[in-house]
Amino acid sequence: MNVNLLLPAALACALAACASTTASTSKVAAAPADAFLAAIARHCGQAFAGRIIANTPKTGAPDAFEGKALVMHVRGCDDPSRQLRIPFHVGDDHSRTWVLTRTASGLRLKHDHRHADGKPDVLTMYGGDTVQPGSAVRQEFPVDAESIALFGRTGSAVSVTNTWAMEIEPGRRFLYELRRPGGRLFQVEFDLAVPVAAPPPPWGS
Repeated sequence: MNVNLLLPAALACALAACASTTASTSKVAAAPADAFLAAIARHCGQAFAGRIIANTPKTGAPDAFEGKALVMHVRGCDDPSRQLRIPFHVGDDHSRTWVLTRTASGLRLKHDHRHADGKPDVLTMYGGDTVQPGSAVRQEFPVDAESIALFGRTGSAVSVTNTWAMEIEPGRRFLYELRRPGGRLFQVEFDLAVPVAAPPPPWGS
């Protein structure tokens, strides 16, 4: 048997195995984002009531969320493996929609804010991309450069260090979170065990 002929074949097999392992590892690394989207997509078409579980620090200014009916609606599910649109209704205010989009490296969260006539608010489409793989349960979105520039232009400099997060336990709970250094923490938790009547379409839909 010619050993010299076997060596190239063995090398080719080894390289193929490495490529297969790399592809498999890449797939595993990407899985949390896909699993997270799929977990939310299980509730497509459903709406759920929420409650504030953290809102610190307290200030003397009127709060836009306290005392209002809070409802999320998993509504935009045309291509749930690529993007989900989740309106967040605060009483009669239907201006807010969370937009979750699959990217090449993870997930992107943007906040689509509209006026009642459907026109974009001056402060809209802000958010960030995941930096860490996260998990099927929790994903975090540090503020991106585009949003930092937007906050600077609109006098919202306090938000330039924002990190948003979402958590999903299908059939049990969904959490939306905003936090920033210095103690700011805002969390709304939704009960996924009890669907509620669907709210009106969000403004601009």
